[in-house]
Amino acid sequence: MIELEGVPELVDPVMVAAFEGWNDAGDAASTAVAHLDKEWKGEVFAALDAEDYYDFQVNRPTVWLEDGARKITWPTTRLSVVRVGGAKPRDLVLVRGIEPSMRWRSFCNEILGFAHELGVELVVILGALLGDTPHTRPVPVSGVTSDPDLATRMDLEETKYEGPTGIVGILQEACTHAGVPAVSLWAAVPHYVSQPPNPKATLALINRLEDLIDLPIPLGDLPEDARAWQVGVDQLAAEDSEVAEYVQSLEEARDTAELPEASGEAIARDFERYLRHRDPDDRTRPPKPPRPEGEGGDE
Repeated sequence: MIELEGVPELVDPVMVAAFEGWNDAGDAASTAVAHLDKEWKGEVFAALDAEDYYDFQVNRPTVWLEDGARKITWPTTRLSVVRVGGAKPRDLVLVRGIEPSMRWRSFCNEILGFAHELGVELVVILGALLGDTPHTRPVPVSGVTSDPDLATRMDLEETKYEGPTGIVGILQEACTHAGVPAVSLWAAVPHYVSQPPNPKATLALINRLEDLIDLPIPLGDLPEDARAWQVGVDQLAAEDSEVAEYVQSLEEARDTAELPEASGEAIARDFERYLRHRDPDDRTRPPKPPRPEGEGGDE
């Protein structure tokens, strides 16, 4: 039995999880959860016992100094709570850690124990994978679930994947078997620029999460970081003709295959996101009428 002391009763809680390692190309997923924790000043309330789940020769502890005293930080998974107020308050339980080296079923059962005790209504697991996608186009983010009813209700894909899986897939199936609604959001990271960080993929995951849970998420420096990242990759690609040609071929394939990206539904999602991030005082003001063509800006 998990006893949680000092954790207040939560409002419509959603658990958001990400794990460094195999499911975290470009560190995009773990950075997304770290962003939520930073922006909303999450409070850590639990940490899993590192001895139970990690091989310290694979994920080594680190030694550091504090006021002259040596400290050790062990690789583990930590849980924190963020209280989100506003017109539609909703609390988040953030799970951020490293893919465990062993005892995956016990690991998932511990996570689910916390979810049960906190009354979590939905588990969202973030992941990132390497794909044949150009860095110059919007980052593809797919939402999948093993629950057919949830897929229909939340406009998600019902997962059909077969093959090797990581802790994201195992945790999602554990949630399904436990009767806990669970969704995985996957961002595709260009395989030719896979080294972290990838703020553009992180931003795409944040935007998709925002749509999924209907909660405005502060973006901080992410949009600016994403633009700077793309400019940097543009410059690197321009210096190598073979890479530039390869990127162009990916762009052509993407533009041909994914014309629905410009559909009315996608445009509507972008507009709703824009409204969520506007100043609340501005939402009651009618939009300014368009200026007649040719009219000057200053009077």
